[in-house]
Amino acid sequence: MQEKNRPIEDRLKLNVRYLKGVGPRKAEQLSRLGISTAIDLLYCLPRRYEDRREIRLIRNVEPGGVFTIKGTIRSHGIWKTKKGMLVYEMVVNDGTGSIHGVWYNQPYLKRYFTRGAFIILYGKVESFRYLQMTHPDYEVLKKEEEDLEKINMGRIVPIYPLTQDITQKYLRSLIYREIEETSEAVKEIIPTHIRARHKLADIAFALKNIHFPHKFENLKRAYDRIVFEEFFVLETTLAIIKDKRKRDQRGIRHEARSGLFESFKKMLPFRLTEEQITAIKAIEKDMQSDHAMNRLLQGEVGSGKTVVSMYAMFLTIKNGFQAAIMVPTETLAQQHYLTISEFFMPLGISVRLIVGSTSSEAKNDIKEQLRTGKVDIIIGTHSLIQQDVSFDNVGLVIIDEQHKFGVSQRSLFRKKGRGPDVLIMTATPIPRTLAITVYGDLDVSTIKGLPEGRVPVSTYWVEDDRKDKVYRFISEEVAKGHQAYIVCPRIEEDGRDETSSAKALYEHLKNNIFPDLKLALLHGRLAGIQKDKITSDFKKNKINILVSTVVIEVGIDHPNATCMVIESADRFGLAQLHQLRGRVGRGEHKSYCILISDPKNEAARRRLEAFERTQDGFELAEEDLIIRGPGEVLGVRQHGLPEIRFGDMAEDKDLLELARTEAFQLVAQDRGLRDERNRNLREFIIDKYKGRIKTTDMS
Repeated sequence: MQEKNRPIEDRLKLNVRYLKGVGPRKAEQLSRLGISTAIDLLYCLPRRYEDRREIRLIRNVEPGGVFTIKGTIRSHGIWKTKKGMLVYEMVVNDGTGSIHGVWYNQPYLKRYFTRGAFIILYGKVESFRYLQMTHPDYEVLKKEEEDLEKINMGRIVPIYPLTQDITQKYLRSLIYREIEETSEAVKEIIPTHIRARHKLADIAFALKNIHFPHKFENLKRAYDRIVFEEFFVLETTLAIIKDKRKRDQRGIRHEARSGLFESFKKMLPFRLTEEQITAIKAIEKDMQSDHAMNRLLQGEVGSGKTVVSMYAMFLTIKNGFQAAIMVPTETLAQQHYLTISEFFMPLGISVRLIVGSTSSEAKNDIKEQLRTGKVDIIIGTHSLIQQDVSFDNVGLVIIDEQHKFGVSQRSLFRKKGRGPDVLIMTATPIPRTLAITVYGDLDVSTIKGLPEGRVPVSTYWVEDDRKDKVYRFISEEVAKGHQAYIVCPRIEEDGRDETSSAKALYEHLKNNIFPDLKLALLHGRLAGIQKDKITSDFKKNKINILVSTVVIEVGIDHPNATCMVIESADRFGLAQLHQLRGRVGRGEHKSYCILISDPKNEAARRRLEAFERTQDGFELAEEDLIIRGPGEVLGVRQHGLPEIRFGDMAEDKDLLELARTEAFQLVAQDRGLRDERNRNLREFIIDKYKGRIKTTDMS
């Protein structure tokens, strides 16, 4: 059925193959751009815009500026550089002068152009022997259309992402026609009172002006409206999920009897910070509820998250339940075991450790004790989610360094009990924009400050040619009785740079740089017993310098280590660098973090400059989000990452926070979005999140 015979509302859902000028072949090509239906065309947003309101005469362009010019192709051809590179070049003349368009390694372009054709070029003008644009954007015009173009000239022109055999001009005309004919039929899903409160444009205006704005002020209003809508739908969905989870997840109601927290504080050898106390009180309130706790506790490296979690363990044990802690590495598991058992065992509380290197006999014994309730606190790695591990009565599940686990692994751990409270911890600060999207259905506690006595770590970035000075500095620190870490990005050489190999660097340092010092090599391929001995010897000061991979990123806590040197630092992300820096500065001695790197690109340089500039992990997390984007920051394990197609979490964070406030307030007032004013929003969410949101969730 052709689109003209359908009601406008139905046409929006029509497959694009039935639209004028499309057909099966073009429809298949458009699908590569995510365009399957007519409404997908409306939401195929431009990647940028060209201001073609002014076509500049070639005689008036200036080197260094970005211009749009229009002219005739006078000549074109391919030539070869001295190094054998093929270059396609054209000369365009508009009657006032000529300019050269140059494309390197694209000789196939010669097939697409003909001498005498009218063309638009858009790009930066450079001056050599003649004026030139290198790799400009282009559009060929038919001569008879030169003065008749409505959407390609004389206006702010949208530039879309393309795929093979789909041209800018074709896609632009397709979208223009669809905008003109159907944009008024797109349903408003943001309630009128919210749009009015924030002076948001209506959706028809937004769609018209996001594609074909008459002025940039209209484009800004259109962009804000569409991005707000995207964030608003996401946050409303998260609010519904969070609300339903609190209603449906019947949890364990813990009793925090009078004086329990005070007695816990008296047993500590140090004073809690105000932020730690605030986090403890929030957790205590959650655990007293009959709904299962789902709280994220984030804080700087060394901010004292473990002691906060220990109060939660203390509370659940005093109520007759067990506590379980899952961590990503054996090293961190052992570190937690030492800290937690030292505190709890004198109180008669049983603490056990189960990791991959635990013997089969010991594992079976611990599993039996766990099943029969003889273990109060179990600490372990992935071993804890195996099918044969069961609990007598688990009341609290703690997941540390949560970003190291996949979504399914965390879910399996939660199912080990009957509605246990869940506390997720991370020392990798999460940008607020991610915390309210990816983790938007969790409650969040944040510890930003550091405990008393922690000395800031001096951070320096040096290039490879100053490496010898760094090694001399390490010798000076060791002479004072201190120790050092030297971290490499990989275990063995990969053919690129042997200095980034821990094995090669260890041999070089041991034999040539520090022959009189005690060095050790630590990496992930060593057997558990070898790792334990090396870390134990390092803590006993039997090792002066520990050469390692990122295996020490978490779980190593040694106050005598004052120097962290990171080789090929540009190969690490900001979160990893921040974790590694947190391994030093844990005692009373002045500590240092030295990055050795010759970065190969601007993004790497920006990371190192940001890391040298600040020790605030939350500031670094925001910078990382800007540089790398949410997908890279979170990593491939985060299958729950919502799809953000239009907005930028970093650049549009004010819109995101505004959308979140409105969304959660709306769900609090109208839990199932049953109000007639919210009907379109309700229907849209159910349709968009099929499988995750059901009609029954909206009751």
